Amino acid sequence: MLWGRNPERTEKIRSSGWRDITDSLSEAVAGADLIILAVPVECLEDLGRKILSAGIQSTVCVTDVGSVKAGPHQTLGRLMDSKGVTFIGSHPMAGSERTGFGAADANLFSGASCILTNEHQHPEEAVSRLARFWEELGASTSVMDAQEHDRLVGRISHLPHVLSTICALTALQRVKDGQFSGQGLRDTSRVAAGDPSMWAEILLQNRSQIIKPIREAASELSKMAEHLTHKDRAAILNALREGQSRRKTLDLEE
Repeated sequence: MLWGRNPERTEKIRSSGWRDITDSLSEAVAGADLIILAVPVECLEDLGRKILSAGIQSTVCVTDVGSVKAGPHQTLGRLMDSKGVTFIGSHPMAGSERTGFGAADANLFSGASCILTNEHQHPEEAVSRLARFWEELGASTSVMDAQEHDRLVGRISHLPHVLSTICALTALQRVKDGQFSGQGLRDTSRVAAGDPSMWAEILLQNRSQIIKPIREAASELSKMAEHLTHKDRAAILNALREGQSRRKTLDLEE
């Protein structure tokens, strides 16, 4: 059962052919074995209180799909733990800059990685059940602690979004120049088209893990500028080759 808080939007989705949707939270969670909270991180604890008030089974597993994990475990996770409810974090590494029901993709998780965080030390069987859910959707699962998750995604997900935004801001300083751009600029700046409000919250929530990589990226840019200033072809070539080599490792995983 899909739940949405906006009656007008839920009715629109129902009219499109998706019948299993409601704007009643109590109806959505009644008898559920698994509840997935797909809301911004700052809304998790409040929504968690609401589903507890709505009434849920003691055997239910609650998870989220947020891209930051330390904070949710300290808020929603502790709340659920205090009520004897299982909370295990999930982060499926899939999606695009598009949002809303219209961007739904049945194959979204096929071949994707999904990270699980079990900070409250729930039984292995509970973790395995949640892992099987994601694996049945086509994802491969890994388990790690919340701090390691936030360090990892700070570098491989949040930093690229920042750099994509910087690319758009800098390359399109004169917006009309974009009419002459090729696929390279579109590829590099694509994720900058994501929801700014959502991403502002993600960056603030994980700021302790993002600041250092951003400064490292700024240092690499500064070095490249120095190499160009001094016409140091060897240093420029070395940086380009190293970047190429590391990028090719992603192709090996596909």
